[in-house]
Amino acid sequence: MKDKFTVAGIGELLWDVFPHHKRLGGAPANFACHTSRLGAQGYPVSCIGSDALGIELRGQLQEMGVDDRYVAEADYETGVVDVVLSAGKPTYEIHENVAWDHIPFTDELKALAGMLDAVCFGSLSQRSDGSRKSIHSFLRAMPEKSLKIFDVNLRQSFFSRELIMASLELANILKLSDEELPVLADFFGLTGTVEEQLKQLLVKFDLRLIAYTRGPDGSLLMGAYEMDDAAGLPGKAVDSVGAGDSFTAALCMGLLKGWPLDQVNGFANEVATFVCSQKGATPELPAEFISKVVNV
Repeated sequence: MKDKFTVAGIGELLWDVFPHHKRLGGAPANFACHTSRLGAQGYPVSCIGSDALGIELRGQLQEMGVDDRYVAEADYETGVVDVVLSAGKPTYEIHENVAWDHIPFTDELKALAGMLDAVCFGSLSQRSDGSRKSIHSFLRAMPEKSLKIFDVNLRQSFFSRELIMASLELANILKLSDEELPVLADFFGLTGTVEEQLKQLLVKFDLRLIAYTRGPDGSLLMGAYEMDDAAGLPGKAVDSVGAGDSFTAALCMGLLKGWPLDQVNGFANEVATFVCSQKGATPELPAEFISKVVNV
């Protein structure tokens, strides 16, 4: 087994702007930051503007010790999302035609894709033709054995049945929430219980694993031959922004380490519960989490 895995999050990199402050955001970028903190060589793959917000965003990544070499610059504004929290739960207003809508697929990105152990991508960053084509090219350039995690991450109206289907056909792991499953059930004619619907998705798209999250009620991991259902953990929800991304990062690291599903599921819930108890999407993680991945 490798001493250090190489992982990327490709898609949106932006500022989450709250009423009185702003923080680095974007689900794939959050994923890359968390996997970096959990012992991987994690790379955000995205595009920012050469404006003041872009300069500040790059500086933020560097302060966090995250390698930003695959964050391109374009003649567009750096992405911004206006976030409003109600009882700790966020709603988003996502600005359009910004830098991450124009991610270029370069020879350097092709080379990175060819050496990856895992990637996370979502639907939001595919709202533009340019970024969608780059993301698909990136996924096709990855080794067959690598993990290709599709975090559905439905936002506003920036998704369609065709986009979700194309993404699932390129992925081998699906991560979705209890709020997103009904949308996919409608798109693909899924019927029966939650477990039955997940099984239908698993078979229809030949997936290795589905991670189904239920917020404070825990999560269910379903593979072809096994399943694990983890109850939620007690904890105070201060800010759930980025909690799902931390779950995906912990899930990814556990799978790369070859842990059994119950260990993966328990660890991912621990990490996500902690992130929910903190402000911001990418808080410092406790040393005990890092040691679990690095030393096991």
